[in-house]
Amino acid sequence: QVQLVESGGGLVQAGGSLRLSCAASGLPFSSTLMGWFRQAPGKEREFVTGISWSGGSTYYSDSVKGRFTISRDNAKTTVYLQMNSLKPEDTAVYYCAADPYGLGSKRVAEYDYWGQGTQVSVSS
Repeated sequence: QVQLVESGGGLVQAGGSLRLSCAASGLPFSSTLMGWFRQAPGKEREFVTGISWSGGSTYYSDSVKGRFTISRDNAKTTVYLQMNSLKPEDTAVYYCAADPYGLGSKRVAEYDYWGQGTQVSVSS
């Protein structure tokens, strides 16, 4: 049984930082592409960032590039999202997603497993 459990969301002022974690189980984690997506009220779920199996390759949406950093610890089967210089437009529910044996995608449909989401709210 696959489980992805996010944590670390909360309320922060603009310019602040948060670190999200996603603990995975039931997956071949070291062979799984991991990603973070977000969904704001009334909007579609959008790609934020992804990381390759080993962590050697990362990719970001233009809206977060230079501010957010994704990383993973395969020994702990956990992926992280460090978010700096947060803006009110970053407010959304953030979802961890997994694509076993995936090679890299920004498409929601490519990811097989999803966490329950964690709320990030940034006040101005």
